[in-house]
Amino acid sequence: MKIAIIERIENHDKEEPFNKKYYLDSHFKEIFDKLNILLIPIISEIKLEEICNMCDGLIVTGSFNDVYPKYYGEKPIENKKYSFDEYPLVKKVVELFHTSKKPILGICAGIQEINVIFGGTLKQDIPNHKLIDQSKHQIKINSDSFLYSVYGEEIIEVNSYHKQCIKDLAPNFKITAISNDGIIEGIENNNIIAVQWHPEALYDMKLFEGFINKFLQN
Repeated sequence: MKIAIIERIENHDKEEPFNKKYYLDSHFKEIFDKLNILLIPIISEIKLEEICNMCDGLIVTGSFNDVYPKYYGEKPIENKKYSFDEYPLVKKVVELFHTSKKPILGICAGIQEINVIFGGTLKQDIPNHKLIDQSKHQIKINSDSFLYSVYGEEIIEVNSYHKQCIKDLAPNFKITAISNDGIIEGIENNNIIAVQWHPEALYDMKLFEGFINKFLQN
């Protein structure tokens, strides 16, 4: 089995503004090595159709870069700074896999991008959810959802590394998890599943194995 996974861009050297690096969090390698699944990284728009044809599904990873508000019809809030625009590539990849009816799993920035791609909007800046020390908070899971089939519980604890979130939900999606302060933490639409937290950082094998067993096993 092969799964495509989007690599992200970061500027690791603040003194060299053009010194951008593509990266993939090592947690993904460790998790999918354990699952005996080959990850195919995506960093370019070249031959995306070939990648889609050879892969069974797609993971849209988290990112340090926010979605530009122009993509959902808003202007940036005052003093908001943006670095790398990853959205055009992500949009092409997501639409290609969606058209090919292949399952998609979105994580953190991935849930935000997926929501915008399919017609939703975002809150450009939110407080108290970028908990970089691995602090956790509770979320409530809809009992009629893929997430509930994975965890078997309505209340679980998750980590939180985001400063944007979903505002208006994309058409045809349903909310499957929400935090105590009303932040949308999970959405789904058939074989598209997306979460706001970082399950890979928690080594959450339940979620990844559940996604594979539900959508990728023949």
